[in-house]
Amino acid sequence: MTRALVTGAYGFIGRHVSRALAREGYAVRAIGHGAWGRDEWRDWGVADWHLADVTIESLVTYGGEPDLIFHCAGSGSVAFSMSHPYQDFQRTVATTHSVLEYVRTARPGAAIVMPSSAAVYGIAEVLPIGIRDALNPASLYGLHKKMAEDLCHAYGRHFGVRSALVRLFSIYGIGLRKQLLWDACSKMSADDMTFAGTGAETRDWLHVEDAAELLMLAAEHASPECPVVNGGTGAAVAIAEILGEIATALDCRERLRFSGAARGGDPLHYQADIAEAMAWGWKPKRGWREEVRNYAQWYARGAQ
Repeated sequence: MTRALVTGAYGFIGRHVSRALAREGYAVRAIGHGAWGRDEWRDWGVADWHLADVTIESLVTYGGEPDLIFHCAGSGSVAFSMSHPYQDFQRTVATTHSVLEYVRTARPGAAIVMPSSAAVYGIAEVLPIGIRDALNPASLYGLHKKMAEDLCHAYGRHFGVRSALVRLFSIYGIGLRKQLLWDACSKMSADDMTFAGTGAETRDWLHVEDAAELLMLAAEHASPECPVVNGGTGAAVAIAEILGEIATALDCRERLRFSGAARGGDPLHYQADIAEAMAWGWKPKRGWREEVRNYAQWYARGAQ
């Protein structure tokens, strides 16, 4: 049985990666923050869970002898990065440095896979966005993700540490209790149909299970060259379309309204060029319309 370590396994992406690993026969250790009981983390495929900060010391103490490390710990919010910039740096950049140094000093044969973010691109001038396009983060969240990426490249170049990066676009799925879909369901359930922006803003929506499959595949390509792929579907979907699907699923009678005011740090448009990921033999399997409806119906049932 191959051994894997997942940091941030309590998080939305981390728990889906943990379950995917367990299904493939990996013994999964996990480190991070989160209040979940033994039955729950075992249900997500985690064999050994440790509540701890992601530091070199905790990795040495609790990491075991992993062959693979999925570094899913880190900040997940543009808004948080702007209101708590120091904490955001610690969660994303400092934890990544700890994982890299742990591998360099204690597990030199292990491979690292890190979910990064499309936020590293910032304001895109041309769509779809390719992995060789300029990186110009529009928020501290994106900047910190870029800094974490730079560390992975540097540790590969100078120390031979093997890693791979997946720049995830808009991740969603049942169980996610934050971001647009959750906020939209909450507002519409309270008869609030007014949303920020114009509704014409676009995002590339990737289901979390498709994302987990891509992250698993990235482990096979980890190397000192630190390959990078985009994690998206290649389709740009307008926010108004997403909200319209939710409104239909929740049987909302009122029309959507938009304030016209954009949120700071949020680019207007995102669409991924996924050529490199598809060259690995991966492609997204789940359509956004059906899965957004599933999400809204899950919410309506009490989000259990």
